[in-house]
Amino acid sequence: MPSVFVRTSGCNLRCTWCDTPYASWNPEGPEMTLDAVMEAVLQHPTRFVVVTGGEPMVAKDMRNFLGRLHAAGKHITVETAGTIAPGDAPVDLASISPKLANSTPSVEKAGAGWAARHEETRLQPAVLREWLEQARDYQLKFVISTETDLQEAQHVVASIGIAVPPEKVLLMPEGVSLEVMRTRYDLLVKACLTHGYRLSPRLHIELFGNTRGT
Repeated sequence: MPSVFVRTSGCNLRCTWCDTPYASWNPEGPEMTLDAVMEAVLQHPTRFVVVTGGEPMVAKDMRNFLGRLHAAGKHITVETAGTIAPGDAPVDLASISPKLANSTPSVEKAGAGWAARHEETRLQPAVLREWLEQARDYQLKFVISTETDLQEAQHVVASIGIAVPPEKVLLMPEGVSLEVMRTRYDLLVKACLTHGYRLSPRLHIELFGNTRGT
């Protein structure tokens, strides 16, 4: 789906396999006013806008920005880890990626403070439930590399406390290269066929490789 991507800098997590460290581990990028961002968005013909990060819900005035997109008639997807409540933000599709244990960084990589903070913050079942109940539509997207990850993802879905149709669960192979991702597909395809989940291949890596801006 042709879409305009708005990527915010800053994140309240430090996933060890993060592929956008420039928006999470070491936030960077130009500061822009909401007017400037809206002007850039409106230059594109598509009505689909994906707001991502980092964690977009930590960005200043995010709910105001989402309201302006909504008023402009845009279809809004928010990519979030689901650790910050949506409030009254107008969201057409909440693309929620709850972080599993495989995301927690080592103390050596992130430092003791960030490693502990990530582990304490990464899963918020009550907040996940609020997203599912508030957004017009949603999907739960899990980064999977092993059978253990898959079992943990199923436990997370159950912990939310409401019925989640299996087609709302997307399984994404962990990895930033075709070679690594393709080692995950046997496990993911089998799980999709068995449970009715959906496979979420990383199309941008298939097409462009792990390159910034794709």
